[in-house]
Formats: sequence, C-alpha cells, structure tokens
Amino acid sequence: MEKRVEEIVIVGSGPAAWTAATYAARARLDPLVFEGAPSREMIPGGQLMFTTEVENYPGFPDGVDGQSLMLSMRAQAVRFVTRIATDDIVKLDAGGQPFILTSAEGTEVRARAVVVATGARANWLGLKNERRLAETGGGVSACAVCDGALPAFRNQVLAVVGGGDSAMEEATYLTKFAKEVVIIHRRDAFRASPIMVERVLKNEKIRVEWNAVVTEVLGDDFVTGIRVRNGEAGEERVIEVGGFFVAIGHTPNTGFLKGVVTLDDKGYVVTAKAWRTETSVPGIFAAGDVMDPYYRQAITAAGTGCMAALEAERWLSHASDEAGEKAVISPTSDHHLPRSPRP
Repeated sequence: MEKRVEEIVIVGSGPAAWTAATYAARARLDPLVFEGAPSREMIPGGQLMFTTEVENYPGFPDGVDGQSLMLSMRAQAVRFVTRIATDDIVKLDAGGQPFILTSAEGTEVRARAVVVATGARANWLGLKNERRLAETGGGVSACAVCDGALPAFRNQVLAVVGGGDSAMEEATYLTKFAKEVVIIHRRDAFRASPIMVERVLKNEKIRVEWNAVVTEVLGDDFVTGIRVRNGEAGEERVIEVGGFFVAIGHTPNTGFLKGVVTLDDKGYVVTAKAWRTETSVPGIFAAGDVMDPYYRQAITAAGTGCMAALEAERWLSHASDEAGEKAVISPTSDHHLPRSPRP
C-alpha cells in the first residue's frame, strides 16, 4: 500500500510551531509536529523552557513561567488533534512533491507542505556556571528585552558581554532599569554600527571594559559578580554585578536546510517576500526565530506561526485546485473543461 502523504508537517516546538499547529489543526489539515528530542543544548519547547518568568507575553498580567507557557501552547495544539513525534528532522528532500523528511531515528515522512519553526539558540561563552544560572533563573540571560525589566535586575549593576549591535541594543535597553550597565568587550573597539556605538558611549549609565574577557560567572543561587581578565596585562579582577547578559549572537537551527532553501550568511531562512513566510521553495514555510534575526520574541514567533499556517493552508488549497484543473484537461486540447462541483 502506498505510504501516507501528510498534508502538513511542522518541525519545531516553540511558540511558532505550536501556533502553526493549532491553526493547521483547526483548518482540518491533521498536522504532524516533530517537536525534537532532548539534548544538552535544546529540549522540546525551545528557549522558553529555560526561562523562569515571562512578563511581556500578552494575556498574563502577573507573568508566566516559560515552561508553563510552552506546555499550555502544546496542550492547545493537542486539543485540536495535533499528532506529535519526539524526534529531530535531520534531512529535508525538496526535489519534488511530496517533500521527504528524514528523522534522526530514521523515520521517513512525506508531506505536501512543511513549516520549519526550529528556532535559534543563543550563543554562550561556555563557562561552567553560566548555563547553570541561566537555566535556574539565577540572573544570567541571553535576552535583555525578555528579562531586563524583572524586579531582580532593577537598580542593579548589570553586565553585558559583546561588541556588536545586539550588545549595544541590550545595554541601552537595560539602562531603563539598571543603576549602571557595564559592557565587557574583548577588543579595543566595537564592531557595531557607528550610530549604535555613539549612543552607547554618550550614555552616562554605561561604561565599557575594553580588552576584557569574562573567565568566570560567580554566584550560587544568583549571580553576584564576574571574573574578568584584561587582555593586555593578563590581570584578573572581580566586578560585582546583579545580572549578567550574554549578547554574542544566535545560531539558527537550520543545518538540515543547507542547500534546500535560501539562507542568509548567518544561516537564517530568507523568505521569498517581505512579510510572508514562504521560503524560496514553494510549499516550504518558515516561522519564528529561524527566519527572524531582528525581533526574536515569543509573541512575534507566535505571530509568524499563525502566518505560516494560513499561508500553507492557502497554498495547499491552490495546489489542489491546480491539480484538479490539470486532471480535466483534454489530451488533444489546450482548453480547460468544466470541473464537477466538489461534494
């Protein structure tokens, strides 16, 4: 018997993926979601599974912890009969229709449409105490916009490590809440755009530690300071801080898409049109942080998940109409015959 062809497969398990699944399920597309397998770097649910408190997601006036938010989104998708596979997709063959997806466990699935919502992972320094405190809500974060307004960071000395536009934006944003912001940069000049650098250097609440490298994050339950080594003299000292923000970029989870759809120089999916989610391959759509190097927020990811599902539904409908039209074309005529009405 011919192997089943899925109408739509969604790859990922963050806000974009579960929103896309909910919309697709309500549209009776019977979606199949590959939510990923747990690993040291990522777990099903994405980056919000490591976020203890989310205060800027609409509908939660008192905030919500990231795990609860993601589990609720998952449950909502399941309510409308979304099927879930706890496995990673490692290969996508887009050479024809249907598309062929291969999982890490060797499962092969065919699908007419695919929504890629695999997200992006924050780049970390790789220090022993860094990730532990980040995952336990101990004052280490990779997103100032997400966490900077939390009460624990208000009127504190906060450190930001990085030298690009992201670090400049994070530092400037944190000045709204912090007593002082200290930027730790390993070189003697920023690589950020000149206008961003100018704003930072003119801000009285920001100071810069040049030619400095963070060698240790201090603190048991919550960060208390960072150990910094001067790049020129090699001397180490401790800077007391009440929060540590890592702003050294993100890496999109698009390894399995290389050579399949168009990616930019950093690996983010490039959509064919602005404000659309379809990729360079018709029938493959991208949503969330995997195609968004700028906003990277849960609410914007969820929004693009909705967009991707709606676009996929319309694309599938249009593809079905075209298939129906081709089926009634006379082999000796270029004219379309009237189609029978759908039941």
